[in-house]
Amino acid sequence: MSEKNRKPELLIPASNLEVLKTAVIFGADAVYIGGEAFGLRAKAKNFSKEDMQEGIRFAHENGVKVYVTANILAHNRDLEGARAYFGELREIGPDALIISDPGMFSIARQVWPEAEIHISTQANNTNYMTYRFWWEQGAKRVVSARELSLEEIREIRENIPEKMEIESFVHGAMCISYSGRCLLSNYFTGRDANQGECTHPCRWKYAVMEESRPGEYLPVYENERGTFIFNSRDLCMIEHIPELMEAGIDSFKIEGRMKTALYVATVARTYRKAIDDYLRSEEEYRNNLPWYRDEIAKCTYRQFTTGFYFGKPSEQAQIYDNNTYVSEYIYLGIVGAVREDGLARIEQRNKFCTGDEIEIMKPDGRNIPVKVERILDEEGNEVESAPHPRQVLFLQLSAAPEQYDILRVKND
Repeated sequence: MSEKNRKPELLIPASNLEVLKTAVIFGADAVYIGGEAFGLRAKAKNFSKEDMQEGIRFAHENGVKVYVTANILAHNRDLEGARAYFGELREIGPDALIISDPGMFSIARQVWPEAEIHISTQANNTNYMTYRFWWEQGAKRVVSARELSLEEIREIRENIPEKMEIESFVHGAMCISYSGRCLLSNYFTGRDANQGECTHPCRWKYAVMEESRPGEYLPVYENERGTFIFNSRDLCMIEHIPELMEAGIDSFKIEGRMKTALYVATVARTYRKAIDDYLRSEEEYRNNLPWYRDEIAKCTYRQFTTGFYFGKPSEQAQIYDNNTYVSEYIYLGIVGAVREDGLARIEQRNKFCTGDEIEIMKPDGRNIPVKVERILDEEGNEVESAPHPRQVLFLQLSAAPEQYDILRVKND
């Protein structure tokens, strides 16, 4: 099979049931989620057993797979709980487990022998012998280390079984530590990143102080090798779909299991269109590059980089002067249902008012400007504005939305 014909999976993160449904509707082929234990995003809301069951049911009804993360680097105290957890997951029935720790891998194989297992990027997967090792243990897929170039991934593809799958991150935040194995959070706050409790100290502001000059903070001057400040730009490969496919990557993974539904919808929809356009025609893909660039910039992001894919990043891959995000649009809510009288139910996320010009973001790529004509609260009372987060409201818009549409407004 030529790499051009190797249709890649679009793998989208979800922090909760609402975001999972958004990912499914806006173009995911698969969604990865965390349960209430053993994942690397403990601060994410994550999924209860009931929500996981509902999410898997909804995804499967729409032809989408669900993978569950259990990718902590386990300590002795974690092992018995992991055994019980994998037993519970076996009953729930996700499509795969994402694991990094060999001990956790062994327990999963004992408890659920037929489970499909994917090896997390946390396992430092940087060469084809590592891929072969995990294949021989029974893993179906390995997630490439962020530090690999496309040339290295291409070489891995040439030296592993054809049925073995390569998954690689193509978009989202970049951890400054090797394959995400960071000790800064543990050192500064006692919260271990490798146990899912990262506080992102790489985004904090730092200064240099010389030992004999306490309290005197020195400016950081840049030399030809950069200043090594920790705050990385965000990865974005939307302009390089052909190169990703030619390298033989089976799954394009989006980072962001703590992101909003607006972020997930924006990234999923943009990469979905880019992949599908390229599979139809490279010319169509090239012609639509301006649309991809415009759309991907509408979600919250730090400045973009291509990471390690085209060689070792220069100092330009770091952000030296701030740790803030660019945010062009504000998330207002998801349309939950549309009543017979045309009023759309939403659980409001940010303030807006009657008379505001907002936008309906649709899964098919359309962005429809509309006016908010009426706002009703749950009791049916007319209100002029929606100031309270998560307030349930019913909206009359100048054009009718549909269930699962996203409502957003430009951040002026």
